[in-house]
Amino acid sequence: MDSNNVNGKLTKADALTRLNRFTLLCALLASTNSILLGYDIGVMSGAALLIRENLKISRVQEEVLVGSLNVFSLIGSLASGKTSDWIGRRYTIVLAAATFLAGALFMSLAPSFPLILVGRIVAGIGVGYALMIAPLYTAELSPAMTRGFLTSLPEVFITLGILLGYVINYALSGLPPHLGWRLMLGLSAIPAVGIALGVIAMPESPRWLAMKGRVPDAKRVLLSISSNPEEAELRLQDIITNAASSAHGPNDWHGQGVWKELLLRPSRPIKRMLVSAIGINFFMQASGNDAVIYYSPEVFRAAGIHSKKELFGVNVIMGLAKSSFVLLSALYLDKFGRRPLLLLGSIGSVVSLSALGLGSKILEASTRKPVWAVVLCIVAVCADVSFFSIGLGPITWVYSSEIFPMRFRAQGSSIAISVNRLVSGVVSMTFLTISKKITFGGMFFVLAGIMVVATIFFYVFMPETKGKTLEEMETLFDDDNNKQSHDGGTEMRVV
Repeated sequence: MDSNNVNGKLTKADALTRLNRFTLLCALLASTNSILLGYDIGVMSGAALLIRENLKISRVQEEVLVGSLNVFSLIGSLASGKTSDWIGRRYTIVLAAATFLAGALFMSLAPSFPLILVGRIVAGIGVGYALMIAPLYTAELSPAMTRGFLTSLPEVFITLGILLGYVINYALSGLPPHLGWRLMLGLSAIPAVGIALGVIAMPESPRWLAMKGRVPDAKRVLLSISSNPEEAELRLQDIITNAASSAHGPNDWHGQGVWKELLLRPSRPIKRMLVSAIGINFFMQASGNDAVIYYSPEVFRAAGIHSKKELFGVNVIMGLAKSSFVLLSALYLDKFGRRPLLLLGSIGSVVSLSALGLGSKILEASTRKPVWAVVLCIVAVCADVSFFSIGLGPITWVYSSEIFPMRFRAQGSSIAISVNRLVSGVVSMTFLTISKKITFGGMFFVLAGIMVVATIFFYVFMPETKGKTLEEMETLFDDDNNKQSHDGGTEMRVV
């Protein structure tokens, strides 16, 4: 690291290690956007039961209702890259919150299944915007050595949103069905309003400002989010150098031509980045974690738990386990690195899903529902969501937002997260139907097999990014550097 020393002054590593309090505040405010998806995942697991009871919808309609938000979040994800390049990261956060607010209010007031579906479509578009922009904005504000922690905060807020949804389900489970589900869905408007107001305190991304040719504005932001002026200057020079590589004049740049370069003629490092980002987003949702959370009451009903209070109570336990482990992962992500936690989480998911499949098969074959098998299923579900929260949960958002070069970052992340949303929608809308054909036990064994493939993919394709600046990522994804990262273990020096 001594080579980074500049005339005995602040070293590059030192400058990028310190965490400014204002940066933390901005990361927290941006990440609260993600609580919208978490709350919907958590609360919908209970609201869907009440909607089914109140409106007499079929199981297929329930799947459509649950999965529609994820499918239509694809629209927001695809549009978010271009939108954030055009109007800026900050105003895209406002747009995400406002769109979700409109959808939440529409859902809670809807008198029929088709109109609830319209509300979920609108809310889904807002979720798509939120999932891309929160980690991207945070990554562009963060120092390299704390970027893992800060960029994993969206997953922390998703998990807290899930837990909040479970608690609301439990608290409102005694209300009449026609009133309970409306309150459950309508309460999600409150965080959306808070997020829109909180953006007032947030600065624009300095990297976006530099790409627009607004270097003085970028410097002012860097001075507010850096520990001292020397660090701000060091970061500014890296950003300006990277921004200068844009093929368009900075003042009229708004993301034009990026998709063509990403998809039609990508360089070797960009191609590797796309494979890694799309792959990790695909496996995040193919793991079935969202579907397990959405439909956990159905799974536990099949296991012999029928009381709504008990069903929602088990969900709260699961939410507490998930919240605890995502916080643990966020705190240690910059210490241990992305690869070790990702591989630990995926291997743990294989074991947990296999145990869940075994427990479910035993319960399906037995008429008396042995207590130990029910306990095994509850423990396995909690273990699965915990291992997901250690690895795939936070690291997917960190990786997607940090690996692309500045000019490609928003739209590259947009493509990867669109795959995430598409797979999430497909899994959510088919989980119950497939489980009915092959049983819940069979479904969990299939998901365990998918996670075996995921573990191999992560080991082969995902280099360690810990400690790297955003401007160094293209070098990291060159063939020689990528090989070196695997040969040299999971620890990588800052070049």
